[in-house]
Amino acid sequence: MPPSLPLSEPFGSTPDGRPVERWRLDSAAGVSAEILTYGGILHALRVPDLAGRTGSVVLSLPDVASYAGDSPYFGALIGRYANRIAGARFALDGRTHELPHNDRGNTLHGGPDGFHHRLWQAEPLPGALRLRLHSPDGDMGFPGALDVTATYALGADGTLALEFEARTDRPTVVNLTNHAYFNLAAPVSDPGGAAGGGILRHMLRVDADHYLPVTAESIPWGPRQPVEGTPFDFTAARPIGEGLDRADPQVKAAEGYDHCWVLRPAADPAVPRTAAVLHDPGSGRTMRVRTTEPGIQVYTANRLDGSLTAPDGRRHRAHDAVCLETQHLPDSPNRPGYPSTVLRPGEVLLSRTEFGFPHLPVGAPA
Repeated sequence: MPPSLPLSEPFGSTPDGRPVERWRLDSAAGVSAEILTYGGILHALRVPDLAGRTGSVVLSLPDVASYAGDSPYFGALIGRYANRIAGARFALDGRTHELPHNDRGNTLHGGPDGFHHRLWQAEPLPGALRLRLHSPDGDMGFPGALDVTATYALGADGTLALEFEARTDRPTVVNLTNHAYFNLAAPVSDPGGAAGGGILRHMLRVDADHYLPVTAESIPWGPRQPVEGTPFDFTAARPIGEGLDRADPQVKAAEGYDHCWVLRPAADPAVPRTAAVLHDPGSGRTMRVRTTEPGIQVYTANRLDGSLTAPDGRRHRAHDAVCLETQHLPDSPNRPGYPSTVLRPGEVLLSRTEFGFPHLPVGAPA
């Protein structure tokens, strides 16, 4: 049976009164996804556990006003540049471009009015939803007009794929990702999803032998460093909380993990390879992240302080979730030794990340 078209319903309006839609994708594996046109937000990702009980494995907020307010990028599409650009400036082809400061003198996630605050145009496809956005020349200080598509596709096996495509009319820099907050211990009664007591007992494996230590402003301070012998060694699966208990200055300064791991090189850069595997022993859920990107930012929701609430009123607190943001490396426009994020006219940026659930009967092995 061919996949059906996603269905939509109204979901309030933007702060300036434009209507927002909520689209739903369903799969034969019992997985479903809800996507908002505001910010391209992954509002819900419902996944059965080993006992067949379904709950959403991403943190969410009750309405558009909450997402538009002080949300720390919950589930949003991030651009033009995910992660940080040091000093809120970069040089390209001999010209320096000044960007807005929104994080300790740096530019974070494309600036204060990044793609997470934009209204995307939706195009339903069989088993997928394509979102489109036009970013004009000079948007948040970035050069060149940029046309972006982000396609969420839900496979029959329950794998949620996110594919980005971007084109520009002037040389620019681009780094796109999704900022979902994952907690695989989701309860069954889950209007807000992902409440299961935090992620400290979640088992995490990251297929990376190096990571980027950062300054107090979360900017890489030098070359990549080996993970071996440090709290950043997740080459074999272990509890996330185990590393947070160590007196490591990098972990202490961030109050958890907020670092980029440099993934092992891909055999074929166009084909997603495994970046991370997350497992919750309580629910039995496992999520495998595969990507074409060279890095993955692991963020353990260190700054959640209980001020934000789920749709059912539960408060989101520190370490309630973990973000696994596949992307290019932070501050790449200022680091010639990092993989390039430059996009030029005539080129097409292509990026694909897949969130699979191998614990499901139809899932693939991790």
